Amino acid sequence: MFQINENYGKLPGSYLFSTIAKKVGEFQAANPDADLIRLGIGDVTQPIVPAIIEAMHKAVDEMGNKETFRGYAPEFGYDFLRRAIADDYREKGCDIAEDEIFVSDGAKSDSANIQEIFSEKCRVAVCDPVYPVYVDSNVMAGRTGTWDEKSGLWSDVIYMPCTAENGFVPEFPKETPDLIYLCLPNNPTGTTLTKSQLQQWVDYANRIGAVIIYDGAYEAYISESDVARSVYECEGAKGCAIELRSFSKNAGFTGVRLGFTVVPKDIRCGKTALNSLWARRHGTKFNGAPYIVQRAGEAVYSKEGRAQIKEQVAYYMNNAGIIKEGLTEAGYRVFGGVNAPYIWLKTPEGMDSWSFFDYLLKEARVVGTPGVGFGPSGEGYFRLTAFGDQENTVRALDRIRAL
Repeated sequence: MFQINENYGKLPGSYLFSTIAKKVGEFQAANPDADLIRLGIGDVTQPIVPAIIEAMHKAVDEMGNKETFRGYAPEFGYDFLRRAIADDYREKGCDIAEDEIFVSDGAKSDSANIQEIFSEKCRVAVCDPVYPVYVDSNVMAGRTGTWDEKSGLWSDVIYMPCTAENGFVPEFPKETPDLIYLCLPNNPTGTTLTKSQLQQWVDYANRIGAVIIYDGAYEAYISESDVARSVYECEGAKGCAIELRSFSKNAGFTGVRLGFTVVPKDIRCGKTALNSLWARRHGTKFNGAPYIVQRAGEAVYSKEGRAQIKEQVAYYMNNAGIIKEGLTEAGYRVFGGVNAPYIWLKTPEGMDSWSFFDYLLKEARVVGTPGVGFGPSGEGYFRLTAFGDQENTVRALDRIRAL
């Protein structure tokens, strides 16, 4: 008789955004005429910019011509895209080689899969609240121990609370981790660390022999000069940090799917380089991102692409300003919205995260994300995204202020 991976049975309930979709669906079914404004899931709403669309059209035409047709893509990514990515890093002062870049179908896949190259005995440290995939993928791998339903904590996960009380800055844990997940700017809180604070984490990881899994999905939204756009701006990072990057939020590729992971050759476990391990895993389990999509990715780094994407990022950050200002005027305590398109707010006194979700849904017809869905320290908080269109963003804030 076959057996299943029992670790899947440890996962509590369904994935956070699946639960939200179910609750919203039930509400919509009961209220078919309800005009809902969705500021919950971090999906973009603006179309892909012209420079990228032009590159995609050209690539489509090439696929229809025998001389320029492409079959299987190189497993680690086409040279033209890896070269463009490496050049972008060098412009930021980061010495990243093309063969340290692995192109994929998105950062979510990589953030879930990267743990496969590490021992199941590794201790994992995560910020709390945190993007759920980091923890859930380690649950599936059998690394997290048992779940306490009352506290919402896993017995073998090292949690680093990030709340208003500590300025959303994680502290070095008392226990010694092997893998440290950092998402900066942070999803869900929209807050980040200064470059000097990030340097301290790099120094710490090198000191204890840990690896930092650094999710830089929101790098394009950074506006403050003292915030690093890559972990590799920090001295010593190439010896301890793996960086995950996405085209979804900066270039609107949520429906196109493209990302990459940087695994420096300097990170070693004894004589074994993590770069070679990830290459072996990547080559075995992934057949390469589509040629058309990789040409679109290349256009992201073109002069025209950069300028057009900058305008789109500004559009979303203008929405963030509208949300932050409106909530502040309404008396809410608000965080984020400066270096990331997320607003993190304290729920009203006496109302937990899911109660506030239900309240906004029923009374304002606005969908957000309960903070507790990102971890125990997210209880009493709530996330709104700036990825809606401006008209709906303004309408949503008018409704919330009217409550």
